[in-house]
Amino acid sequence: MNQAENLKEIIEKRRSIFPKDYTDHEIPQRIIDEVLHSAVLAPNHKRTKPWRFKIFKGEEKNKLALEMQAIYKSTQPESVFLEKKYQDIGFKINNADAVISIVVNFSGMVPEWEEIAAVSMGVQNMYLTCTANNIGCYWSSPQIVDYLKESLTIEENQKCLGLFYMGRID
Repeated sequence: MNQAENLKEIIEKRRSIFPKDYTDHEIPQRIIDEVLHSAVLAPNHKRTKPWRFKIFKGEEKNKLALEMQAIYKSTQPESVFLEKKYQDIGFKINNADAVISIVVNFSGMVPEWEEIAAVSMGVQNMYLTCTANNIGCYWSSPQIVDYLKESLTIEENQKCLGLFYMGRID
């Protein structure tokens, strides 16, 4: 099989695979590194490198789950608060082996949409690299990520575009 055929096969197999389908097997660090390396190879106008990623594993991931649950609980009026959604937030994070925050850094050198597009292309590269390594993944962009500024140390010229969940699959 030539390179074009390999690439076509990976693109065709790319899917969002959710934490409920992840196994409890750990993803080797070399694969996580490869996934992030593929992200930073995305094209970006004027080489602004607008992506910022933070990996959450182990105890940091557990803290993220608790923080997001607390944010959800504190930002929802009682009339719309759903216990199931509250529990799902923790389940998804805890069932993933790694969660990566996806943050765009606006340089001011190019239109913001171009930097969002560059980050999005980086995330597509992450998806394709996960697919090539038989790793389940998906990009989630819940509104509550807007409240993660402190734990992600987001600056004024940055915005969290969501979380990238990764887990081993059968």
